[in-house]
Amino acid sequence: MDLRHEDIILETDRYRIEGKLTLPREGYRSRLSDYVNQRDREFFAINEATLTALDAPDQVRHASFLMVARRHVRMVTLAAEESFADHDSPADAAPRATKRTTGSATRRASRAKAS
Repeated sequence: MDLRHEDIILETDRYRIEGKLTLPREGYRSRLSDYVNQRDREFFAINEATLTALDAPDQVRHASFLMVARRHVRMVTLAAEESFADHDSPADAAPRATKRTTGSATRRASRAKAS
């Protein structure tokens, strides 16, 4: 079977786990959602895992191999698709000024541009 390793982020009640999950390259159960929704899968095998305690982010552990029980998983996503990572946090970004307009003001502005 042709396999690929996907960088994933998985969270339990206590830990954020980043690592590699082995998935089929194509075809049946090649999507992350299909893979994690297999009812017969009790554990997820994670390679090159980094565990961060959610209540103590300074507590980080590393494991070359880790098995996580399916019943403990609260969230899983592909790392490349995660838009809420710490380094992309809106709290870190400079606040942006926004201009709010009412519906009538927007219509007046559109009519003025059209003239």
